[in-house]
Amino acid sequence: MTTKYDKIGINYNRTRKADPLIARRILHHLAPTVNGKYLDIGCGTGNYTNEFQQKGFQFIGIDPSQTMLEKAKALNQAIDWRIGQAEKTGLPENYIEGITASLTIHHWTNLGNGFVELARALKPGGRIVIFTATPKQMKGYWLNHYFPNMLEDSINQMPSWDSIERGLAKSGIKIIETEKYFIKPDLKDFFLYCGKENPALYFNEQIRRGISSFSALANQDDVKTGLSKLSEDINSGKIDAIMDEYKHDAGDYLFVVGKHSV
Repeated sequence: MTTKYDKIGINYNRTRKADPLIARRILHHLAPTVNGKYLDIGCGTGNYTNEFQQKGFQFIGIDPSQTMLEKAKALNQAIDWRIGQAEKTGLPENYIEGITASLTIHHWTNLGNGFVELARALKPGGRIVIFTATPKQMKGYWLNHYFPNMLEDSINQMPSWDSIERGLAKSGIKIIETEKYFIKPDLKDFFLYCGKENPALYFNEQIRRGISSFSALANQDDVKTGLSKLSEDINSGKIDAIMDEYKHDAGDYLFVVGKHSV
């Protein structure tokens, strides 16, 4: 299956590495055991999957992109890497103790079907930890000021909180906890809002190539115009006022923790 990540995945690992803090929070919420079997759905090049495996936990990594999985296999051949989708994992029923889904649910073909399929493969009492951003959070990114068309496209493809809550509930998974995440200055995984505190990061072409919003959704004229305007505002100091306008306490991203109640 060919995906937009087949193109992005070529040099993905140059800028997309497992962030230690995010990995720790995912494991904290997942609460895995060394004897359990877990799934990283939408694993990409396997940076987080490998990080979890290095901590002594057994993970399966599933992704629809062959290019991504080739990178993942080169990273760690001891992990069970498989082609698949959230809507069609190919896993047996009640097979895994827990699931992680990091920055992936907005790429699923059907959110509800994805949750149903994951719930089918998840053992009763098992947890799913989702790391995502809601449209409400993304409207608070100062990137909206410089790349309005790109952010509009990105926000439109992002599942709303209501759709996440409704989809999980219909699949038999109850949300038991949420945790806001705010971008940290030492972030190691350069995803969309990585430059929140360091706007100059967006001038790095490699970083932009590793972000689907820039590389797969954005109109290139819009990006070029936005980068030019951003450069002017950084040089003049106006960027500080723009960033202040977008400050909020809703969090930049969100950890959603669900438990299979069936």
